[in-house]
Amino acid sequence: MRTAIILVGGEAKRAQGREKYFFLHEGKTFLSRLLDTLLPIVDEVILVARDKDQCTRFKDYPNIFCVTDKRAGIGPIGGIHAGVLAALGDNLFISGCDMPFVNGEIVVRLFSLVNTYDAVIPAWDSEKFEPLHAVYKREALLAYLESHESLSLRAMIKNLHAYYVSVEEFRKIDPDLRSFMNINKLEDLQSINNL
Repeated sequence: MRTAIILVGGEAKRAQGREKYFFLHEGKTFLSRLLDTLLPIVDEVILVARDKDQCTRFKDYPNIFCVTDKRAGIGPIGGIHAGVLAALGDNLFISGCDMPFVNGEIVVRLFSLVNTYDAVIPAWDSEKFEPLHAVYKREALLAYLESHESLSLRAMIKNLHAYYVSVEEFRKIDPDLRSFMNINKLEDLQSINNL
């Protein structure tokens, strides 16, 4: 079973506190774009929000389940932990909510590569990774998250038996590698909407 976990609970400081999942591109919210891509290729979608109030913002989205951070205020790793605890799938695609161009073919490819690894993580080079556009084995993540000390995603992936796949391998599917584009600032949003 495949699960997609989308982290929506960030503070969006670089976006002046605005909710990035409701940013619009070509008439659709970032969240709608992500769901259109992910729902056909996974068995469940879990949104991880800050709190119950934030979860109410997604009541009009069918076929998703919203959970809240179990350990608030510790960044993405707290959201990942909450999502992993709620997930029914053995293989988990984890994404931020600020990636409006996630490519379904790339996600399917990541799922197909996980096999004997704990994770399949796209990498730009030996130092720059995409831990929030990656596939993980649920049990391996749970084992790490139950006893970790660091709040760093880099520390998390370094403690897993991970396969790092070069983003260059995806250029045939996504020539400009837009699947990995994060829209963090209002200027970034304006830039993609002016193309």
